[in-house]
Amino acid sequence: MLKVPHLETALTGPLRHLEKKFLENQVTIEGWFREQWQQTPPTFYGSVDLRNAGFKLAPVDTNLFPAGFNNLNPDMMALCVQAVQATMAEKSPCAKRLLLIPESHTRNLFYFENLAMLSEILKRAGFDVRIASLIPDLTAPLKQLLPSGREIILEPLIRDGDRVGVENYFPCCIVLNNDFSAGIPDVLKNTQQVFLPSLNLGWSTRLKSDHFRIYQTVTDEFSKVIDIDPWLINPYFDHCGAVDFSNQNGQECLAERASVLFQKIREKYAEYKIEQSPFVVVKADQGTYGMAVMMIQDPLELTNLNRKQRTKMMTLKGGSAVTKAIMQEGVHTFETVGEDRAVAEPVVYHIGRHVVGGFYRIHKNRGIDENLNAPGMDFHPLAFAKNCHVPPFAQCEFKEPVNRFYAYGVVGRLAMIAAARETL
Repeated sequence: MLKVPHLETALTGPLRHLEKKFLENQVTIEGWFREQWQQTPPTFYGSVDLRNAGFKLAPVDTNLFPAGFNNLNPDMMALCVQAVQATMAEKSPCAKRLLLIPESHTRNLFYFENLAMLSEILKRAGFDVRIASLIPDLTAPLKQLLPSGREIILEPLIRDGDRVGVENYFPCCIVLNNDFSAGIPDVLKNTQQVFLPSLNLGWSTRLKSDHFRIYQTVTDEFSKVIDIDPWLINPYFDHCGAVDFSNQNGQECLAERASVLFQKIREKYAEYKIEQSPFVVVKADQGTYGMAVMMIQDPLELTNLNRKQRTKMMTLKGGSAVTKAIMQEGVHTFETVGEDRAVAEPVVYHIGRHVVGGFYRIHKNRGIDENLNAPGMDFHPLAFAKNCHVPPFAQCEFKEPVNRFYAYGVVGRLAMIAAARETL
C-alpha cells in the first residue's frame, strides 16, 4: 500500500478547530451535500487546487477538465470506476460508447499518461472508448507508446451531419478533456450529442471571478449550517473587467482594488492574531496551466510593473490575450512533503459528486507564498486510508491524516457545487 507522504503543518490551531467542526458535523454536512446535488447536479468531473495555511483551508482554482489522472493513487482505481458508473447513469444512462476529445498536444508525454489513465478508468467502468484528436494535420491514427508501458491511439476527428466521431464510430456521448481556451471549435458546434462536461464550461466562456463569486455564496450557506466563519474556507477576491498589460491599461483599477483587498485581509489577520504578512495573487480571469500569474505584497507593485512582468501577464495558453484579471487573497501553504520539506499543496479530484483521490503538487524551489503550478513541479499521490467521504469518528486523534483528507474533500466539494451552479 502506498504510504502517506510526510506532511507538516506549521500552524495547526484554527485548522484543527475547523477539522473538528467538520468531523463533529459529518452527518449534517453529508446531508447538506446530498440536498445540494439534488438541487444542482454536479459537472462530470473536476479538480480543485487547495492551499492549507494552518489557519485557513481554501480553494484557489477549480479546473473542470482535469489533466492529472495519472498522478492519482492507483489504489483508488475501484472508486474512480464506481464514480464513473454512477455519474454516467445520471448524465447519459443509455450510453455504451464514449468518444474522448483531448487537448491537441503532440509531445507532452505527461498529458498522454493522463489520457491513458482516464481512458482506462472509462473502459473499466464498462464503456467502449476511442480518442478523437483535434490536431490539424492528423490524417491517420497515431499510436503513442508511453513510459509507463501504456499506449494510446489518437484518431482524426471527423464530422458526419450533426455528429462528430472517428471512422465508423459516432457515439451519443462525448467526454471532453480539453478546456478550449481559444474558443469552441466550429466542428463541435450544433451537434446532437451529449458533451461531458458542457462545451460552455471551457475557459473561452468561463470566468474565475464568476466561480469565486458563486463559491462565496456557497460557503456563506454552508458556514451557517455548521457555525463557522466562512473566511476560514473562502479566499477574498476582486476583479477588473478590462485590462491590457501590453499598454498598462487597467493597472489603476488593479491597484485600487488590490488596496481594498489587502485591507480586508489585514483586518482578518488581526482578528485571528496571524503574524504572517498577507499577499495577493493577480492572475488572468480565464485560463489554466499556471500562466499569467503573479504574487504581490503591496498594491503599489501593480503601478510599477516592469516589461518582464507585463509580458508574463499578457498571454494565456495558445497565445490568447489576457483582457480580464482577478485578484485573490493569497493563502500561504504550510504543508511540506519529503525529507527536504518541499512546499506542497493538495489537489483533490472529483467524478460527479464523488471525491476519488488527489495528489500533492510540490515544488522544491518555491516558497510558501508562491505559485507551485510552474515548471519544476512534481506530484505525490494522496494515499487515502479511506475515501474522503468517510472520516474516522470525531473522538479520534486529530493528527491522523485521514482527518485532514476529509477536510480536503469537504472544501473540494464546496468548490464543485459552485462549479455546478455556474451552469444555471
